[in-house]
Amino acid sequence: MPIDAERALAAEPTTARIAWDHKDVQLYHLGLGAGTPALDPQELRYLLEDRLHVLPTFATVAGGRMNVTDALSTPGLDVDLAGVLHGGQLVRVHRPLPMRGDAEQTSRIVALHDKGKAAVLVIESAASDAEGPLWEQQTQLFLRGEGGFGGERGPSERIAAPEREPDTVVEKPIREDQALLYRLSGDWNPLHADPEFAALAGFDRPILHGLSSYGMALKAVVDSVLGGDPTRVRSYRTRFAGVVFPGETLRVRLWHVGEGRVQLTATAVEREDATVLADTVVEHT
Repeated sequence: MPIDAERALAAEPTTARIAWDHKDVQLYHLGLGAGTPALDPQELRYLLEDRLHVLPTFATVAGGRMNVTDALSTPGLDVDLAGVLHGGQLVRVHRPLPMRGDAEQTSRIVALHDKGKAAVLVIESAASDAEGPLWEQQTQLFLRGEGGFGGERGPSERIAAPEREPDTVVEKPIREDQALLYRLSGDWNPLHADPEFAALAGFDRPILHGLSSYGMALKAVVDSVLGGDPTRVRSYRTRFAGVVFPGETLRVRLWHVGEGRVQLTATAVEREDATVLADTVVEHT
């Protein structure tokens, strides 16, 4: 069925209680490749509960509830899951994320853009606990084959990479089982695990979750630029420009582009630096 944008945009926001503890954070970090090498004190900060550092991107999976799940079942949308790709992500934090918590998260559809052969669904969510606001997110989903419903094309923002050598380059291997591990944090899309389903979506094998590469890139920034302190991150946005496969290597190039601002790109080394993340900026203290 064609998208009914008017009906989808009129849908009421959804609110859910979410809770997590240190095990959820540790599992999420493992799904980003943390823990290699296993005896490295820098890696153990992400995995040992007596010194646990929480990456702000944990907000995307906190409570094991992806904010896109309810959105894709909104009245007015009838979407083939095989055609859904992550288009972009923004996380903005108000304070450091605790390693255990209980919060209320509200999500709503704020835009539907008609790109012709595809549609872009924009979801915004915010979470608060007893102490006040925790984080805000914006998620953009690229819905292949769902365009042509008569909506506006929407913005097309691009951030050119600096025309100079990067200040830092970090390469991170992606484990063969990383997508299988990451999905345990709540993203059960078979595109990332089932070879037959991946083939239906046009891929010769399952792809890594975009949010896993998103978290990997932020970890590279925290570890190489921010002294291993994720509490310095204020916001982080990206556009998912391509896919990456388990077993490949993610190459992250970092540029300091102003006080408290780092720009980056991420590419797949084994495929001639095919772009994975673009238009990506981290703002920090």
